[in-house]
Amino acid sequence: MPSRRKRKSPDAINLTWSEDTELIGLTLELQPLQDSSLYPQYTIGLHAWFLDQVRQADPDLSAYMHDGESEKPFTISGLQGLSFTSSRSHSLNANQTYRWTITALSQPVVQWLAQWLEHPPTEIDLRDAPLQIKAWTISHPATNYNNLFESSSEALSTAPPAITLSFLSPTSFRRKGHHFPLPVPRNVFHSYLRRWNDFSEQEFDQQYFLDWIEEYVILTRHHLQSTKVVAGKKGSVTGFTGSVEFGLLHPALEDAEFTQLFVALGQLAPYCGTGHKTTFGLGQTRIGWSTAAIETAAPAQDLLAQRIDELTELFKHQRKRTGGDRATHTAETWATVLARRELGESLQNIAQDLEIPYETAKTYSKLARRALKSE
Repeated sequence: MPSRRKRKSPDAINLTWSEDTELIGLTLELQPLQDSSLYPQYTIGLHAWFLDQVRQADPDLSAYMHDGESEKPFTISGLQGLSFTSSRSHSLNANQTYRWTITALSQPVVQWLAQWLEHPPTEIDLRDAPLQIKAWTISHPATNYNNLFESSSEALSTAPPAITLSFLSPTSFRRKGHHFPLPVPRNVFHSYLRRWNDFSEQEFDQQYFLDWIEEYVILTRHHLQSTKVVAGKKGSVTGFTGSVEFGLLHPALEDAEFTQLFVALGQLAPYCGTGHKTTFGLGQTRIGWSTAAIETAAPAQDLLAQRIDELTELFKHQRKRTGGDRATHTAETWATVLARRELGESLQNIAQDLEIPYETAKTYSKLARRALKSE
């Protein structure tokens, strides 16, 4: 396949990939224009900025990426290299470079990235914390789903293959309406297979494959830590970071296709991330064992996450309905608004992040405060 030359990055790095690319990861090197601080849920701002970049060129693609009911065809990381100097904010140093990664999981998004880089932006503004884009690099090699599957055929050998993964940001799954912070093989590979079936042209029977995973895939070693963080627009998430190794019992090799898929999904992991809220920086995954993978929550995130959980349970109890999506949604929204107000954030910024009118956020804040005082 012929390659297309992309516009040179600020550091004169050529970004090149073939026309049939369906998967790629780009990392931006960012430098603050001034010393500043970021609010705890700053990944909402990164998420919104990226989708707005898409919207300016392709509103339909942006709407699909934002509201589509299918799997999300992209992920973003948090800023790598942050330091934490207080309980309220992330510190940005004007003399330091930070890294931010975007991955694309479908050909339409990859094609948009190619167009985007013809006239790339030079700055990201994260609510009074402007970041200059110094360089662009391809951090996850350009490939496609068929190449991942075909290259995994080497796994069909006499020795059962193993997959080692490191989870660099808190990772979690949804289970029975709650967060499940453990890398159980069925959950991990279900996460990858959903993306594979949605974006590749080769679909596999989900139930049969997951039954095979449950029968033959084992966790051979791990080094994990759990933490509570804020992620997405509201609520908190209990997730894990660290490294794991998955092995196969020898009888699994009798099913060559599923063995090959097992390996291919392991290769997919760095592109699609693991678990949920991967478009808000959670579930960042890399191949290999990393002794530095365990990440504790920043003080601001830990404080905010705990406060949101505490208020959510209180508001659910007051409504005398601990079940049901509507009751949980209302309690989480009230809790998020009040907890962020307690940390000094403006109602205008909170309303913008939650995508609700300012007056609605103001009403929720008043109702939440009133409910809290009634305790």
